[in-house]
Amino acid sequence: MNPLRIGWIGCGTHASEMLLPQLARHNVVLTALCDTDSARLAGIARRYGVRAEDCTSDAATLIARKDVEAIGMAIGPAAHVELGTAALARGLPVFMEKPPGADARGAHRLAEAARKADKPLVLGFMKRYSTANRIAINLVHKQEFGTPASFLGQYMTAPTYFAKDPDYTGFYLHHCVHYLDLIPHLMGAPVELLARRHELAPGKLLLHVDFRFASGALATLVMGTHQSRATPMEWWQVMGDHRRVEVRNVHEVRYFRAPEFKVGRPDATLDDAVDTLVWEPNLTVAANEDHKGYHALLGDFIALARGETRTAPSIADGVAAMTLLDAMIASAGSGRAIALP
Repeated sequence: MNPLRIGWIGCGTHASEMLLPQLARHNVVLTALCDTDSARLAGIARRYGVRAEDCTSDAATLIARKDVEAIGMAIGPAAHVELGTAALARGLPVFMEKPPGADARGAHRLAEAARKADKPLVLGFMKRYSTANRIAINLVHKQEFGTPASFLGQYMTAPTYFAKDPDYTGFYLHHCVHYLDLIPHLMGAPVELLARRHELAPGKLLLHVDFRFASGALATLVMGTHQSRATPMEWWQVMGDHRRVEVRNVHEVRYFRAPEFKVGRPDATLDDAVDTLVWEPNLTVAANEDHKGYHALLGDFIALARGETRTAPSIADGVAAMTLLDAMIASAGSGRAIALP
């Protein structure tokens, strides 16, 4: 099979360190690159063997190329809407890092463009694809788990990460939005949201976000900008009836069922059917796992771009996440619960 010819827009730190290295592991060719920083563009071009004549600072020029079969981009909310819409209008499949716009209106624009073009728009919601998360998600979705009763989770970051963002817009758009996709993926669409905020000091924000679901299930998510990025930042748990699954630090999974007590049992042993299961990766084998999830996510995008069938985070998921984000920001400002469609 011939490699998929991809044009990439945006060569910043996230693209160069997270996305492009994983993209290059697939059967693709980086046909053209675009970035407004000429030195950065030249460096990425050297790394991936892209000719200078195939590099540009004008995204419209790249999108118009006849030798590009798909577009990838990691550039920012407003540009995602404008350039994503332009690429879809050209009939090109698009991979787009989150967020799909600065608000739900931008995401709706992209959704309409994808509908008209009848082309896939895949979003960078890689939390679904992290190996540990995938294991846990599949457990939650198994029939034996039953209807999830609750979600508890935390997803923190540091104040320095958003030091130039005094109104926390970047924190909302680039951090919070991940779990506003992951929670519905696990629990279904919420019907009510209530967010409470506490600002410890300028740049140090704490959010507690509560969700209610049509099934009666509940969720509480804690997010904030007042922890060190040198410590573990993530933990989540979903509970069912007499079972729960937990993921710690994006790499450890624990699945608790309903074992009998072992005390006083001379025949005590571990029972595959009821005792706790634990999974951790072998971190000494770097190529064996996809701890962040980008490799698997980009693999699904490439398959969709080729016309294959895959289940990947789409612009419909983006609209849902951005709708929750808008509601979260409004609720945190008013202190009132918001009913969701």
